[in-house]
Amino acid sequence: MPDYSSWPKAAGFRLPAEWEPHGATWLSWPHNARTWPGALGAVETAMVGVAAALTETEQVRINVLDAAHEQHVWRLLKTVASPSRIAFHHVPTDDAWCRDYGALFPINDRREMIALDFDFNAWGGKYLPCELDAAAAPRMAAALGVRRFAPGMVLEGGSVDVNGAGALLTTEQCLLNPNRNPGLDRAAIEARLQHALGAEQVIWLVGGIEGDDTDGHVDGVARFVSRCRVVAAVEAAADDPNHRALAVNRDRLGDVRLSDGQRLDIVDLPMPDPLTWRGRRLPASYANFYAANGVVLIPQFGGSKDGIAREILGQCFKERRAVCIDCRDIAIGLGAVHCLTQQVPWMRYTPATAAGAAAEAGE
Repeated sequence: MPDYSSWPKAAGFRLPAEWEPHGATWLSWPHNARTWPGALGAVETAMVGVAAALTETEQVRINVLDAAHEQHVWRLLKTVASPSRIAFHHVPTDDAWCRDYGALFPINDRREMIALDFDFNAWGGKYLPCELDAAAAPRMAAALGVRRFAPGMVLEGGSVDVNGAGALLTTEQCLLNPNRNPGLDRAAIEARLQHALGAEQVIWLVGGIEGDDTDGHVDGVARFVSRCRVVAAVEAAADDPNHRALAVNRDRLGDVRLSDGQRLDIVDLPMPDPLTWRGRRLPASYANFYAANGVVLIPQFGGSKDGIAREILGQCFKERRAVCIDCRDIAIGLGAVHCLTQQVPWMRYTPATAAGAAAEAGE
């Protein structure tokens, strides 16, 4: 068993909730045509909408391949986004899913920040090679000037969701899958989650939705929207493949008691009408939203439930402007807006954090 005395939780760090104040949102610009066959241009157009909405209220950091790629992305953004709020980083990646391979950023009570560099194996070895994605987190830490901590386990950011007050949501289908950490059992995984992310309580759901190549990421099925409120994806059609698993997930949420004994307030979020591409069911879900400083980005899939989902999520985030993002083309790559984003909490920059990052980078 690891000595957890030097882990983030022992030093007072916790992963904040997504709706807590951001210093920035980090993106990796889409470039892999194999992920979106025949649709990369449309995905870039959707990404322009994401970046433009985010720059209304916070900085946007964008990983690009090189200087030429930076110029390409800048031509797309310069007339629609706030230039002063865009920062480019020459961090080449294999794909655009920054949520999953990017660093996670815990903070402490003094608003100091560290970067967690979890191992990344391309969702259980499905999309190799993945060396560029796996190397992105430490480069993000160095760019921010914060110390890096490597927990030594495989974890994607989309597989966990936190309320910032000690509770963490995840799924058995993903985190207990032998293609991630075959040498760790449930208790060992829970311990690492708690000590790396500052969690007190791990809430296990069953799994994810049809077509999800991530082996059941929780950001497609259930998300915290406040300390004790969760939106839960539900499928009313009994003959739909998602109906049973989502019902079991919801039942489990109903049994949860938070550390203070309070029950979760569960808000049902309907699943979109089934979305397919070339005969394949896509993992479309309104739970794949993203809450930024002043806006909430809500995925839309062109079906009858779009307006309902917008109303529900808009009510959950009344203080934010609801921005709808057409994710039909993004979903061809088997993700949506949450998968493409990674929040960077607002931090108080100190010389000590810069010195720590320089030491990590060998400077």
